[in-house]
Order: sequence, then structure tokens, then C-alpha cells
Amino acid sequence: MAAANSLPLAVSVASASPAECKLVEEVLAGSFLDELPARLIGDKAYDSDKLDQQLKREYGIEMIAPNRRNRGKTQDRRKLRRYKKRWKVERLFAWMHNFRRLVTRWEFHIENFLGFVQLACVHMLLRRL
Repeated sequence: MAAANSLPLAVSVASASPAECKLVEEVLAGSFLDELPARLIGDKAYDSDKLDQQLKREYGIEMIAPNRRNRGKTQDRRKLRRYKKRWKVERLFAWMHNFRRLVTRWEFHIENFLGFVQLACVHMLLRRL
């Protein structure tokens, strides 16, 4: 999860097999902040009615994601204007690729890799703030 200035707000690592919409709660649990944001912007992988309802009910977060190709229109076009700011999240990923340990996962244990991801986030936060 990234802020408007592309700085990291929360991180989580998982295997590549589960769907992204199932990992949102884990990312929210790994937040660096005391309070959660009012809105989350995600790509088409986060387009799920169940996820929208769960985030609204449990956390009070509005999910903004474009519709998948096989679904009808479920969101107002005005809300999707915020999706244009998704490039800021992609910029965070580009910054993370400056750390060789994160480009290729050399660590066998996921805890070690998560530690390097968190260390990279701290480095980015200290450099930009």
C-alpha cells in the first residue's frame, strides 16, 4: 500500500498462488500507520463485490477498482477517476527495484525476505521525508 507521494504505508509478502483480493486484509494488518486510509485504489484483480462489502463493513474503507472484462458496471465513473493516480503505486515498485535483494528473492525463509522489504521501506521513508 502506498501514499499519494509513493511512500510505503504497508507491506506484506506472500506466495504467488493466492488471488490478490484475498491478501488485502494481511496488507492492512501490516500497516505502518495507526489509522487506515478512507479509500484504496487497486487494479482489476481487486474487483470483487465480496471484498468491497468486507472492507466497507469491517474497516470503513472504500475500494476503487476498474471492472473486470467479464463483469458489468458496478462502480460510478466519477470514483474511477481516482484510478488514474495508480501510477504512484507503480513508482513505489520501481523504487523497490533499486534494492538488489528485492528484485530476486534469494532468501529461503519468508521472514528474512519480509525483513529486507521492511528495511527498504524504512530507507525510502528516511530518504524522502
